[in-house]
Amino acid sequence: MEPLRKLSVVIPARDEEGCIASTVEHLHLELSLKKIPHEIVVVDDGSTDRTWEVLQECARADEALRPVKNPAPHGFGRAIIRGLDAISGDAAVIMMADESDDCRDVARYWEKLQEGYDCVFGSRFLKGGGTIDYPPIKYVINRLANLYIRLLFRHGLNDTTNAFKAYRKSCLDGLRPFLSPHFNLTVELPLKAIIRGYSFAVIPITWRNRRHGIAKLKIREMGSRYLFIVLYLWLEKYFSCGDYQRR
Repeated sequence: MEPLRKLSVVIPARDEEGCIASTVEHLHLELSLKKIPHEIVVVDDGSTDRTWEVLQECARADEALRPVKNPAPHGFGRAIIRGLDAISGDAAVIMMADESDDCRDVARYWEKLQEGYDCVFGSRFLKGGGTIDYPPIKYVINRLANLYIRLLFRHGLNDTTNAFKAYRKSCLDGLRPFLSPHFNLTVELPLKAIIRGYSFAVIPITWRNRRHGIAKLKIREMGSRYLFIVLYLWLEKYFSCGDYQRR
């Protein structure tokens, strides 16, 4: 594959005025130190606080930052899709606004993509990875959900539900159209990539619970949406006769 020229980091943000400035600052510093050409596309998904104003202030000091608004209807998946539509790089990393994802892992994703992989998936549950302050109930639900997905698809990835992943733009184009308007997009993207024959690598990553604001993921609300997209892609894997395979 041709060497990548520019990395786009897509960050969906809703009511994140307390942390978005530090997230952008730390990310920009890390990528600059590693001399990685980049842009940071932060998508304001209908915030009711000062998130958009904070982004405007940060953009005046950081030319790599590109604030984008996601018009209604809102949703985590819709915000990511809006960001992916706006990128100018030939690779993208999806990252959370609360800095629960480690900026250093973004640089490691870039380096791994440069080896020729179509996508790179991080796992918090591999040797070398880890979690800090993971809520016990969410941890149990996470491990059960990921086990269920592994049994259905037999792909070996043990952290499919984690949003923090990296893709070449050519891979993302092959995964369209995107169907998930909410957090289930985090499952749709990696499963589609695997099912459709794109190459991938898995590396250990670290995660820590948010220190500002409140979590946006509502497990009870999202259960049926996750199940829908998982079963939809299971049907594609076994009954589409390869119509969507990478050519």
